[in-house]
Amino acid sequence: MEQIGFNKPYMVGRELSYIAEAHFKGMLAGDGRFTRHCQDWLERQTGTHRALLTHSCTAALEMAAILADIRPGDEVIMPSYTFVSTANAFLLRGAVPVFVDIRADDLNLDERKIEAAITPRTRAIVPVHYAGVGCQMDEIMKIADRFRLLVIEDAAQGIMATYRDRALGSIGHFGALSFHETKNIIAGEGGALLINDPVFAERAEIIREKGTNRSLFFRGQIDKYTWVDIGSSYLPGEIIAAFLWAQMEEAEAISTRRMALWKRYHEGLKGLEEVGRVRRPLIGADSRHNAHMYYLILRDLADRTAFIDAMRAEGVSCVFHYVPLHSSPMGREVGRTAGTLDVTTNLAERLVRLPLWLGIEPHLDRVIELIHRVLAK
Repeated sequence: MEQIGFNKPYMVGRELSYIAEAHFKGMLAGDGRFTRHCQDWLERQTGTHRALLTHSCTAALEMAAILADIRPGDEVIMPSYTFVSTANAFLLRGAVPVFVDIRADDLNLDERKIEAAITPRTRAIVPVHYAGVGCQMDEIMKIADRFRLLVIEDAAQGIMATYRDRALGSIGHFGALSFHETKNIIAGEGGALLINDPVFAERAEIIREKGTNRSLFFRGQIDKYTWVDIGSSYLPGEIIAAFLWAQMEEAEAISTRRMALWKRYHEGLKGLEEVGRVRRPLIGADSRHNAHMYYLILRDLADRTAFIDAMRAEGVSCVFHYVPLHSSPMGREVGRTAGTLDVTTNLAERLVRLPLWLGIEPHLDRVIELIHRVLAK
């Protein structure tokens, strides 16, 4: 019986030749030709003012926290149903993560509960676009404007997705993208910071280059560079950028194939939803998602556990997602919750992700048939 893993990194075919080209031209450190290609592509694709490649989405979030001037005691509003990097980036600056519940429909930050979480210490809102489906950004931006807060979009899962025809990550003051091997467009590890407000662009370059004005030097704008601000080494090496550029060249084709897989799942599992056995993903009319993942909401934790075990016994890997941050040891120690997080707690115990990767096409009918068989028991 052939095993079907949850994820399998996809290569378009030019990644290794581009890496060899970078080596041949003697440029393996950051900010070479492939990095510039990737950044230019991101600026065109998202419409952001400035895109800066980073070694991870975590690094992009950390840069955004510095640019937002987050300081000890500040509060940052975010969902609890997210990856730890969303909180850690701000915790490293001394801030308090403030966890707000998610919506029951798309599992995104519930914009209706943000205002009640705001205090005089609040500095920023961090919406997370779950599964590449956009949060209600218009309302979030209105709240931010009213209270003079910054908005930092965690768009780790959001490449090639939009909210009201605007690229995810390009709507707030900053956006953070991921190119981890589990994402749609990959580099193994990698990320990018989108700077949507031009006032932050020059300082972003400095922070990314260890607090130096090295970027200005290489553009010939100054005759020498020096240490002018805080920062760290947030840029990726050129090997990462070369791999990523090959993926970006095929981004549309990758997206088309992933969407076809997502639609096969969605249609193939429709009957299970009609009889009340599962709930399929809900996509709002304002969102054009990117088929980042396909998940099901099962009846309860026991049902999900039994489903994962049964699928694994048949050679198909299905996995749950985040343990809500507010319930984790660190989250209980350093964060606070605003209101009840009943939706977060409930859905986190019931959600299961199905394998979705390019190359699974010949196996997908088997997976769908197996899901029906397992859930019929």
